[in-house]
Amino acid sequence: MIRKIFPALFVVALLLVSCNNDDDSISNVPLNPDTAARASVDRFSPEAGTLMVRTASNGLPAANMPINFDSGEPFITQGFAPDGSVVQYYNFDVQSTVPAPIYLFFDSEDNAVEGQLNIVGVKPGDAGYNDFWEVNRVIVPDNYVPNTITSETELLSSGMTIVETTTIVNCPIVPEGSMATKRLGSEDDELHRGWYKDQVIFYFSFFEKILDGGASEMVPTSPIFVSFNVNPDDANPNSGPASGFMTEMGTTQTHNVIATVPANAAYSPLWWVSVYDNADFDMVSNLTSASSSNILASGVATVNCPVVTME
Repeated sequence: MIRKIFPALFVVALLLVSCNNDDDSISNVPLNPDTAARASVDRFSPEAGTLMVRTASNGLPAANMPINFDSGEPFITQGFAPDGSVVQYYNFDVQSTVPAPIYLFFDSEDNAVEGQLNIVGVKPGDAGYNDFWEVNRVIVPDNYVPNTITSETELLSSGMTIVETTTIVNCPIVPEGSMATKRLGSEDDELHRGWYKDQVIFYFSFFEKILDGGASEMVPTSPIFVSFNVNPDDANPNSGPASGFMTEMGTTQTHNVIATVPANAAYSPLWWVSVYDNADFDMVSNLTSASSSNILASGVATVNCPVVTME
């Protein structure tokens, strides 16, 4: 595979444009994204979820049911920035530092192939799925018909040139009709479409910060400090995350503190979680006080929580 780094903003802009490939070995019968089958998506199955797994009592949406991430906990959290100002971030559960590949299609003149949907090979619940994707550029021949290739398997057997980049994008796959309207800046909140095994999938995009996997090709992480209503206890299944974040009385304001904001070079929406003693809740209001608190456990998970509002 050819190795090359492309300007991140250029790649991100093109991620929102449809793209694809073809050679003589590929059928010239494209699929129509408007009428093609929809892939089944369940973010809350035991295979897909870690902190958010559906039970008979927690009310998490069923498979293929739209998710309203604006509806409050557990989908959106209000915490503190390093300086103590208020921030909000979505919760997309635990994600790996190993990105999955996403494929964008370009012609020989480096133009995005108009009408082609991007392709992924995994969805929530599949081994190797990640909300974070490493961008791969596919160079198509001049006779390629958009949406003729609609699966990773077909693409990889096509013989087309695939150029790996180090750009990583945060695009959680969700059921059709899902909603997450908060974003920093002017980024759109639309659901985008892609291909998965000849079926259409839908995903959000969060580009509050361009991520680069660098030589490691791993998703970068940044620290976050959190406290729960009940301190984690291996002997108590209702402790830690199951008890919910501790909040100020009568409000949704946690004293969770993120160590970076999108303007910082070290920012990442994949947070490296440390848990502090909830006895220190009242004294934690910024990064300095969080760092000085009684840390019960460090690096307990990496969670996808893009910052979407800042005070």
